Amino acid sequence: MPPTLGEGKICYIQIPATDVARSADFYSKVFGWSIRTRGDGNTAFDDGVGQVSGTWVVGRPPSDQPGMLVYIMVSNAAATIEKVRANGGEIVQEIGGDAPEITARFRDPGGNIVGIYQEHGH
Repeated sequence: MPPTLGEGKICYIQIPATDVARSADFYSKVFGWSIRTRGDGNTAFDDGVGQVSGTWVVGRPPSDQPGMLVYIMVSNAAATIEKVRANGGEIVQEIGGDAPEITARFRDPGGNIVGIYQEHGH
């Protein structure tokens, strides 16, 4: 199914990386993102539901402080935290920091701070 198109939709993300292959492997293993090679030879991704795509870019500083903060939806935040740790990420905010919301934040292999979000009742 093609992605939903519409005015105002967030559709593409560029993620700073120091090692594109390492970052691609991390997001693939932790979140199930589809990794592909674009026509120009660069590595790209499609998120877990095929609605948002993007790429990793080198030579750009990481988003290492929560300014604009992106959250990735997960079915089990606690299990995702373990996957983050097992694949070289670092938890910088445990579950409970945004209570009653079920969230956590991690630092990815490129140094970016990213959030995870679990819907209540899941």
